Amino acid sequence: MRRSAILIGISRKTVERRIPYFAKVSKDWQKKFLESRQPVTEVVFDDMESSIHTKLKPVSIPMAVEKSSRLILSYDVVSMPAKGPLAKISVAKYGKRPDDRKKGWKSVITTIHNISAEKLEILSDSHKMYPSQIRCYAPKALHKTVLSRRACVAGQGELKTGGFDPMFSFNHTAAMTRANINRLIRKTWCTSKKLENLHAHFGMYQMWHNEGILANGKLKNIILPFPVVA
Repeated sequence: MRRSAILIGISRKTVERRIPYFAKVSKDWQKKFLESRQPVTEVVFDDMESSIHTKLKPVSIPMAVEKSSRLILSYDVVSMPAKGPLAKISVAKYGKRPDDRKKGWKSVITTIHNISAEKLEILSDSHKMYPSQIRCYAPKALHKTVLSRRACVAGQGELKTGGFDPMFSFNHTAAMTRANINRLIRKTWCTSKKLENLHAHFGMYQMWHNEGILANGKLKNIILPFPVVA
């Protein structure tokens, strides 16, 4: 927000106040975009993780990407408890955190189910909770799983080592989100302070990402649905 304010020449508070408006514009654009698309047939689904203020307050970002085009079809941002060595520290310092991942999975899977063709194929990693959630919210979809693989150095820890990656569409898109949304960059000092602002920022990037793909990467030709102050 500070960098946006400096580049445009306005107050940071002005940027902060405009975020809800831009988030709504992005949400409306995405809704019309999905309504205009042909039914989806192949989707790659998985979760990313980030945090709010500190790693002791992690959040999950479930996301669905169209396999052939890498368009971001749906996402959500929800609270989750800390894991591993940080779990006890998190509970001791901030109390027990709600685990809203099922709500996020429901939101994303329901969205792709509503815009899918009769024969929908969903590809995911081998997370033990995914099969039951997909059966519940997309009962007619064919669900395929692949084993998770070790991340390579490049790609913000999202791209995988070892040749062909069946989940490349998702992993490449996840790497792009981390590279373009500064609060998602690994080892960054630009952290999110509010979950709703992370959600809004991701939504604005979703529109930019999808418009860029539809415009074949020619971002300079994109007509945004809101004025840009020079």
